[in-house]
Amino acid sequence: VQLQASGGGLVQPGGSLRLSCTGSGFNFNDYSMGWFRQVPGKRREGISCIDSNTGRIYYAPSVKGRFTISRMNAINTVYLQMNNLKPEDSSVYYCAASTHDYGPAPSSYEYWGQGTQVTVSS
Repeated sequence: VQLQASGGGLVQPGGSLRLSCTGSGFNFNDYSMGWFRQVPGKRREGISCIDSNTGRIYYAPSVKGRFTISRMNAINTVYLQMNNLKPEDSSVYYCAASTHDYGPAPSSYEYWGQGTQVTVSS
């Protein structure tokens, strides 16, 4: 099982980035997918997730209206479009896969990607 995240980088405040996460070694269609972020010394925060069956979507209040999650099962990929980025969005972003109910709790997710750094700075 592998989750490969990409798309991070350095962006100015107000800018945009799109993160991608491609899964392999498991039946991607059967898994809810989530995006999390973590800065040193803080808990991993669930920021968005998308259910495998219903397509229900969750956004953390801190990103709602600015971030958009989507998935393309045909290519085993989940995306996180991040617009109007703020310095407080700077973090390592992780994707994860879950066969449980979708939601922002990291403990619900079985598989994790390696993380991609997002830095928002002028």
